[in-house]
Amino acid sequence: MNRLDGKVALISGAARGIGAETARLMVEAGAKVAVADVLDERGRETVRALENISGEVTYTHLDVTREEEWTAAITAVTGRFGALDILVNNAGVYLGLNIEEATLADWHRLCAVNLTGVFLGTKLALPALRDSAARSPLGSAIVNLSSVAGIVGSPSDPLYSMTKGGVALFTKSAALEFARKGYKIRVNSIHPGLIETDMGAQVFASRAQELGTNDLDAARRQSLERLPIGRLGTVTDIAKGIVFLASDDAGFMTGAGLVVDGGTTAQ
Repeated sequence: MNRLDGKVALISGAARGIGAETARLMVEAGAKVAVADVLDERGRETVRALENISGEVTYTHLDVTREEEWTAAITAVTGRFGALDILVNNAGVYLGLNIEEATLADWHRLCAVNLTGVFLGTKLALPALRDSAARSPLGSAIVNLSSVAGIVGSPSDPLYSMTKGGVALFTKSAALEFARKGYKIRVNSIHPGLIETDMGAQVFASRAQELGTNDLDAARRQSLERLPIGRLGTVTDIAKGIVFLASDDAGFMTGAGLVVDGGTTAQ
């Protein structure tokens, strides 16, 4: 199940964390994968590790806020692998600033990566994804990284929540547009809860600040107490969901949001 044999995937923000683990699982599932990021050395290290699993992996530099870099990355991927079947808009930033603290520059930075990056990736990958979809019974796939903060409010970073809510609704709208046009491109979002990543560590720091302390362990314990499942999520938990949405196993899903949050939003 969840096989991606012969599929070509481009994953933004894939040098580390959820993106890197998604790349690993996709390679193991038979895909040809392009790891894209601004962290060049880290990205190349990720690719070198994946080459031990499969030779069908490459690194491409990508600043998701820049149109010309998206164009270059997509050209590089289609030039290397001959097609593009899957786009994972994974790159994102979290600042952990409340409304009073955040500046206009902070807001512009959040929007540039979390919103503009998703728009540009979707728009500029569209021709290649459409071409591949025409040759596939179940079409091509886009998976957008939203968050539980795109479903319920975030007390630590309302601006982050605003951008991730935008990703969730953009996903639904893009899915409907592409369906109406007959493009056979499925568009779905995934909504992680609190995950053991660098961004997760930023969340602990923000919550510690809310508690008026520098005790990250206390913030971590408080976060765990809020999780019905009793543990933090891992990058593998989320990557498995992304691989599912990208695969033909999700061939009847479009415009949907897959919540992987340990029960956070069930409360």
